[in-house]
Amino acid sequence: MSKVDYRATLLSNASATGSAVAWPGGRGVFMAEATWGGGTVKLQMQTPNGTFVDVASASLTANGTVAFDLPPGQIKANVATATAVYAYAAVVPY
Repeated sequence: MSKVDYRATLLSNASATGSAVAWPGGRGVFMAEATWGGGTVKLQMQTPNGTFVDVASASLTANGTVAFDLPPGQIKANVATATAVYAYAAVVPY
């Protein structure tokens, strides 16, 4: 699959933080659907030191999408309280 066609499933019917997946770098869209119950789902990236940090302005509290731009590396979806979470990341071609 080329970078232009890149899509990653971050969570599938989950209620806990997911495993990291490789991000090819560049602009993308983070999307999530869930039973929210006051919860949140945040996009996180791994720093060069190995720590996962929140991506600024990439937190959802209702079904929706948010754009982001990240370097190549590992990303994951972090869940707080929400259940039945489906979360994805997809490249937005320039």
